[in-house]
Amino acid sequence: MTEFLQLALALVILIAAAKLGGYISLRLGQPSVLGELIAGLILGPSLLDTLHQSPFTSQHLDETIALLAELGVLLLMFLAGLELHIKDLARAGKVSALAGTLGVVFPVVMGFGLGRIFGMDNLPALFIGLVLAATSVSISAQTLMELGVLRSRVGIGLLGAAVFDDVLVILMLSILLALTGEGGGGLAAAGLVLLRMALFVGIASAVGMLLPRLSRQVDHLPISQGLVAFVLITLLLYAWAAEALGSMAAITGAFMAGLFFGRSPLREQIQANVSVLAYGLFVPIFFIHVGLGVDTHLMAGQALWLIVAMIAVAVVSKILGAGLGARRAGFNNLEA
Repeated sequence: MTEFLQLALALVILIAAAKLGGYISLRLGQPSVLGELIAGLILGPSLLDTLHQSPFTSQHLDETIALLAELGVLLLMFLAGLELHIKDLARAGKVSALAGTLGVVFPVVMGFGLGRIFGMDNLPALFIGLVLAATSVSISAQTLMELGVLRSRVGIGLLGAAVFDDVLVILMLSILLALTGEGGGGLAAAGLVLLRMALFVGIASAVGMLLPRLSRQVDHLPISQGLVAFVLITLLLYAWAAEALGSMAAITGAFMAGLFFGRSPLREQIQANVSVLAYGLFVPIFFIHVGLGVDTHLMAGQALWLIVAMIAVAVVSKILGAGLGARRAGFNNLEA
């Protein structure tokens, strides 16, 4: 069987399993993303290891699916940005900053302490803390959208805090690598990362203000699906620039592109067209690919206890840190 036919068959299995898992999850009163992740876990090396059985012999199949999954998370974050208004995010700036900051500080400190308890040196223990501090913005966004609360006060604050959180973790990791000599350049390198972030946000925002008007002009051109093509080109360019030029995650660039297109009078048309592409193909592949990447056979002995402890610390530290930040920003206990 050719590599293309193997890819086609793999996509049939993965998309069908993701949709089935999502449907079962919804029937059980849970977000569909949970079912998609579990479907990936079942199909992955933890149980069936489907993509490494006959007839899948291609050495490039895993890499190709991983790349399709990357496109999925970019489309997902673009749609999340499209749902929001820049003014809403600006009003949630205080809770985003406080919850995002304390949502990093608590996991880093508690994760560092956990690493030391398990006998790690300072550097690996600090890395454990940074791992626990990072937030899956994409899964947060998908869950909030499915629950219908993305544009609520809590939803906007949560997503803003998650983005703030990830930017802060990237900056802290850059500083850590600079101080330990791993990244080279010392503190100057960390300062350069911060400068690149600021420049990217500034330039991307300036260009973004022109996108609503440009989208109207492109829509009037005699080009087949010209608006969709323009949106996808902009989305991918923002994602590339965020990581390659701005030292930020590519999903942050995709999210920003969505925010700016959200100001366009063609927002609903853009959302309808991109949603078909995203949820019909790429987003299910992303979520099921997350599950495919987990191998529970590696969880044995002390590693298993460390994983269990990390999960517990991750949950508790996020609730304490982000919750305290939200309380300081004026949220009530339940919202926090």
